[in-house]
Amino acid sequence: MNTIVIKNIRFVVIAMTLLLVTSCALKPIASEYDFVKTNFEDVTLEKLGNGKVLIYNGADILHKIDNTARLNVWINGKALGQIKGREYVIIDLKKGDYEVKLQHIDVVNMRSMHSFTLADSVKVIKIKPTITSNKLEITNEFPKRFEKFTYAVKKSE
Repeated sequence: MNTIVIKNIRFVVIAMTLLLVTSCALKPIASEYDFVKTNFEDVTLEKLGNGKVLIYNGADILHKIDNTARLNVWINGKALGQIKGREYVIIDLKKGDYEVKLQHIDVVNMRSMHSFTLADSVKVIKIKPTITSNKLEITNEFPKRFEKFTYAVKKSE
């Protein structure tokens, strides 16, 4: 009798774990921005700024494990697209004020709004999902182990 109960509990735990991992998939959105074409070797802080901004997803290992690291990004209501963990994009923006909407799924939809002012000195922006929301931070420096990051592929409709 005990082994049957243990087997049933094990089955339920495995099924719930699989359901949780697969339910956190966020559908990508098509980008309305033109990405700046670049090779990884060409990316330097000196080539950024004056409107050319690198945006990267700095999701930590906990979000990558359960597939919640994917962020859909809108800038001033215009879709930038989906940036997965350890991905980055480079886009050209004009100086001014911006509203950024970030969304990831972690059992429920986690949406947040962020504001920033783009000046000539802005070069690198870090976005990341958190346990309760999302975060946007102007860092102006590359993340640790930037060589492991990949350029996000532009998705079209």
